[in-house]
Amino acid sequence: MLKFTVNATCIMVLQGDITEQDTEAIVNAANSGLLGGGGVDGAIHRAGGPQILEECKQIRAKRGGCPTGEAVITSGGNLAARYVIHTVGPIWYGGSNGEAGLLQNAYGNSLNLARENGIGSIAFPSISTGAYRFPIAEAAQIAVKTLLEFVKENRIPQEIRFVLFSDRDLQVYQQAWERNLRLNT
Repeated sequence: MLKFTVNATCIMVLQGDITEQDTEAIVNAANSGLLGGGGVDGAIHRAGGPQILEECKQIRAKRGGCPTGEAVITSGGNLAARYVIHTVGPIWYGGSNGEAGLLQNAYGNSLNLARENGIGSIAFPSISTGAYRFPIAEAAQIAVKTLLEFVKENRIPQEIRFVLFSDRDLQVYQQAWERNLRLNT
């Protein structure tokens, strides 16, 4: 595990199961339909129970879903986390279709929702790097830069966790943080 502080925000990079995090909110790498799916999305819906799906259906009825790069919030259902922030990362089509900007928006809009809702702690998965095939090294760089910019300007959340599923993903994110922290100190 990597742990450090930036502008009074404690940041942790660890391997684990995002559905078991005791942060106030966890981020779901959702699809635009908000009805659950595979990977992180399916795991969160299964662990959180039917309340999350019902709230997602209400959001769909009002907004028609969640566009790529945007984020919406529901309760955490049966999860330890009080909230789930559902964000839709981009599908990788080679990098020339605005994927980087959309991924940056997914992280940024998730953080904005956390700030707007007074959420003090949040856990992120690696967004878009599973079924959506975004190259993990590039995705990690985008995530790290977006979070660094946000925490330099905001005092909330006080704790941010990156919860990575595999040891390989953990190593990539740790390297991205270490590289960016050296550049920004």
